[in-house]
Amino acid sequence: ADLGAHADLRATYDATLATTGAAPAVVTAAPAAAPPPTPEPPRPIVEEPRPVATGPSQFDQERARRDTFVRKATMDRFRQAYAQVAGSGYDEATVRGFDFASAPKSRLFGRGKGPALLGRFVSRVDASAVSSAWADAARWNAPSGDEICVILMSTALASPRELADAIHEQRRKSARGTKIITLIPVDSSVWDAHMPTDAPPVAKELLTRLRSGK
Repeated sequence: ADLGAHADLRATYDATLATTGAAPAVVTAAPAAAPPPTPEPPRPIVEEPRPVATGPSQFDQERARRDTFVRKATMDRFRQAYAQVAGSGYDEATVRGFDFASAPKSRLFGRGKGPALLGRFVSRVDASAVSSAWADAARWNAPSGDEICVILMSTALASPRELADAIHEQRRKSARGTKIITLIPVDSSVWDAHMPTDAPPVAKELLTRLRSGK
């Protein structure tokens, strides 16, 4: 009986579908979600090349300004002392490579008395500075004759031994020459001088005044 009932129900269901034309429901799966986009690899950071400095550095510029100021102050004081010592007996001159040049005035019947004077300020008085100043002084045809006194000034000096050896070497090289050159290294920060015993009196007096400030 149960089987007959089920058969009737099935027949009724099939008849209903045939009458309405409805198709059996079909369950479809939802479309799969799209995968996330693949991230791009990071781009390498390229640093722009820095420009290469071709001009003088700030330190060089500051040092140059300082040297200019010290040179001017040194030579101003030197000229003041020179005016007190030389008076009207010397005439100033211009000699390439030197900050100061002066020679005794010529007399009526001969040359002036005393050595010609040369002054140079350098960043450091050492063997190289001694050699350069000596060579430049030897090329000067001083109107007063062949006796020349070079005063080489700086706030930085090599050791006394190095300076003595450098001066001795220049004297040895110029021993056969006609010019008599005396070179005096001077520490212009305190006006101490490496004064040779045979330095001319005018140079000794000049350095004495520079040291005393009077």
